[in-house]
Amino acid sequence: MAIQALVFDVDGTLADTERDGHRPAFNAAFAQAGLSWHWHAEEYRELLAVAGGKERIRHFCEQYDPDFLARPDADELIAALHADKTRRYVAFAAAGRIGLRPGVARLVMQARAAGTRLAIATTTNPENVTALLDACFGPGATSWFEVIGAGDVVPRKKPAPDIYTWVLERLDLGPEECLAIEDSAVGLRAAVAAGLPTVVTQNPYTMSDDTTGALAVLSDLSTVTLADLSTLHDTVHPGSQERPGTHAVRSRAWTSPTATPTSA
Repeated sequence: MAIQALVFDVDGTLADTERDGHRPAFNAAFAQAGLSWHWHAEEYRELLAVAGGKERIRHFCEQYDPDFLARPDADELIAALHADKTRRYVAFAAAGRIGLRPGVARLVMQARAAGTRLAIATTTNPENVTALLDACFGPGATSWFEVIGAGDVVPRKKPAPDIYTWVLERLDLGPEECLAIEDSAVGLRAAVAAGLPTVVTQNPYTMSDDTTGALAVLSDLSTVTLADLSTLHDTVHPGSQERPGTHAVRSRAWTSPTATPTSA
């Protein structure tokens, strides 16, 4: 069965947003609020197991600053911190501080040329998505993506499958007609739970993630074409209702028919 749509995650998949955008934006917001919190790279790697910025702040407080949560205005403060972080992230993106990961632009352009539909399934805010796409592809690039599922449009965030289900309903496609591209175990679990065959492109934050269930695990998309992904999809998931990942490619670099393998 041919791929009808590519469904991209955003953070860590389209771009190294966690490294270059979110973590520095969180830390700047904390400093502005007079908080002593500072998320170092290794600590942030662990926090990424929690999807969603507000949820991540709350989880951090539960572990390291429970007194903050005891404040009567804790919910409002978390929302304000997250809003400030988002403003800073958007500014970082607009300034060109966050670039696309290798191969992403080429794959998006190939999909557009081939008439393959594009969609996004992410836990990040819609403002963050728009800022990144406009900065990296040009103004109006959000229109290239037929459906953008982002932020709080669903009650449960990844690893729950809700955001993927939401996107599929609006595409009016079955999961087997799509291919998800994710970067983490959290995202992979969400996509697979929704029934989508999924390719994982790992980044420095997710190199040690459990990728059981992925069709392939790649270091990036630099040597992979739309034709390669279509071949993989059709070979491993040929239109049956078999759960994605049953015949997962377990090597870190998938050997495509037209590309030189990469190593993670």
